[in-house]
Amino acid sequence: MTTRLLHPSLIALAVSLSVLSSGLTHAAEEMDHSAMGHGSMPMDHSKMNHGSTKEPMPGMDHSQMGHSQSQPPKKAPAMDHSKMGHGAMQGQMEGMDHTKMNHGSAEAPRTTSRTPIPVLTDADREAAFPPLLGHKVHDSAINSFFLLDQLEYQDADEGSTLAWDASAWIGGDINRLWLRSEGERTNGVTEDAELQALYGRSIGPWWDVVAGVRQDFKPETPQTWAAFGIQGMALYAFEAEATAFVGENGQTAARLEGEYDILLTNRLILQPTAEVNFYGKNDSERGIGSGLANAEVGLRLRYEIIRQFAPYIGVSWSRSYGNTADLVRDEGGDVEEARVVAGIRMWF
Repeated sequence: MTTRLLHPSLIALAVSLSVLSSGLTHAAEEMDHSAMGHGSMPMDHSKMNHGSTKEPMPGMDHSQMGHSQSQPPKKAPAMDHSKMGHGAMQGQMEGMDHTKMNHGSAEAPRTTSRTPIPVLTDADREAAFPPLLGHKVHDSAINSFFLLDQLEYQDADEGSTLAWDASAWIGGDINRLWLRSEGERTNGVTEDAELQALYGRSIGPWWDVVAGVRQDFKPETPQTWAAFGIQGMALYAFEAEATAFVGENGQTAARLEGEYDILLTNRLILQPTAEVNFYGKNDSERGIGSGLANAEVGLRLRYEIIRQFAPYIGVSWSRSYGNTADLVRDEGGDVEEARVVAGIRMWF
């Protein structure tokens, strides 16, 4: 059996490794953190100077750490964490009372409104939101209206003339009593005057049918007529009336009237008017002939000082036709005449 002798350097290396291994094992046993008791170690944090490194903590050699130097710290030796006993530390942390910890410093500050929130009562709600009543039906209410469309002075050939044209109604939205009157006085003498009393019933938003009586006071002896017709507002606010009459002794007549308001401004209004009369047979006593008897057109410019009152000026033109014109010539009158007019218009 041959015995080989080891080199002395190899023997020294083996001895060094054995001593190093024994020292590391002894150091690991001394660093048993399970016996350190971090939960029971009292530490006075008030005396710790976190902002300065001039007073090192006892038991720690900060001279080798080099915090004040700009050189990078030395790499710490590897540690065997399998022997550090983290289980005991975790158990002690689980036993801590977290309810006594001040978490308020990490929360956002709460803000409260300085304006008090009003408390609404039932009386406040009732005052703010009163009960709504249903829409009232006005068709059964009694209303009235009066319009003096023309009250004017006319410069006639025979002298000064005072003429009027008025209408009024009283009743509801469906059924009404209508009154109409027109006429003229020349030199203080009444030459024409009539009054109509009609029952009107609405047949649409803009039209009424009427029926009643007409009484002529002048010219000559009074005369009574039965009247019926239609009245209302046509397209573009054109006011129209068409009335037929049946008088004494079988006399018949028809009248067409119309007027229109042209707003030049909100208060300055131009009003053209027209009236045409027809008769069924001659009546020489009253100077009326059969057929188209006469026509009158006018143009008046008014200024509404208030809506209910407006003065105006204008012109009026009239002409007689057919048998009526012949009767006028026989009496020595003019069949055609133009007049300057000035008057007032009011309603309430």
